[in-house]
Amino acid sequence: MKLGKLTNEQLKRLVLDRFCRTRSEVVAGSAVGEDCAAIDLQGELCVLSTDPITAATGNIGALAVHVCCNDAAACGAEPVGLLVTMLLPPGTTEDYISSLAADISDAAIHCGVDVLGGHTEITDAVNRPVISASVVAKVPKNALVTTSGMKPGDDIVMTKWAGLEGTAILAADHKSKLENVWTEADFMEANALATQFSVTRESRIACTVGGVTAMHDATEGGVLGAIWELAHASGCGAAVRKSAIPVLSITKKACEALRLDPLRMISSGVLLIATERGEMLCATLNAAGIPAAIIGKAMERGVTLDGAPVQPPEGDELLKLL
Repeated sequence: MKLGKLTNEQLKRLVLDRFCRTRSEVVAGSAVGEDCAAIDLQGELCVLSTDPITAATGNIGALAVHVCCNDAAACGAEPVGLLVTMLLPPGTTEDYISSLAADISDAAIHCGVDVLGGHTEITDAVNRPVISASVVAKVPKNALVTTSGMKPGDDIVMTKWAGLEGTAILAADHKSKLENVWTEADFMEANALATQFSVTRESRIACTVGGVTAMHDATEGGVLGAIWELAHASGCGAAVRKSAIPVLSITKKACEALRLDPLRMISSGVLLIATERGEMLCATLNAAGIPAAIIGKAMERGVTLDGAPVQPPEGDELLKLL
């Protein structure tokens, strides 16, 4: 099988179809395109999500925190705590473990969550560091936002820039491949993107503005993969304009040189928001210093980019470099 996540068809057939729901407390469970589960604890809903970091080595502490908190934020939930598992290869030093823990702590403080516990182990089962984190979050019963709520006619709003996380990973893990492509200023700009991985602020703003029907963060498979998942989960379509999707110039330069598609490259920090109030939301987000643009509309059926069909996500572009 290919490296990376299973295709959505494989995930459903091999994994999700094997699970059954038996507990009445479960409000939202596992499904293609849904990143969080929700449990009714006779008050607020408890929202849970988990993710590993496998395609990066630089910034992995911060990434582990942000991707989980982003999943919760995309449900309109407030992250409360994290459980973190660190699997480290033989030869890992104490200094590295300490710096990794410090990065996790800094990111947790930024997201307003506590690290509740987890597991740390040196193991020859991995040949590079692997971190997996799980988030515990809360949301009022009537405020849960799912990936499956988009309706035909909704505006599709995108925050920040396609390939955001992938660009930061290229700077941290593949510097030698870009030494003749990027300037020193380009590398500095790319490294600074590590401060943009969180979507918790835009989620809160979107929920405050109102009119939100669905949200989904763009991780593996990039913006186009996330749009396909959003439409698939909602049982509708989406028509997206390529020219409307913001892409940084450093991302374009790197992807052209490495023959990667920035719209299919991992993009933690990017939030897709289906909303009835696209213009108002974009104005509010931009006024708050969060770049946002309407990139398309939800349709009755079919997912298209400038009229051409968008294929389901099949792994991330960065896997081509591994």
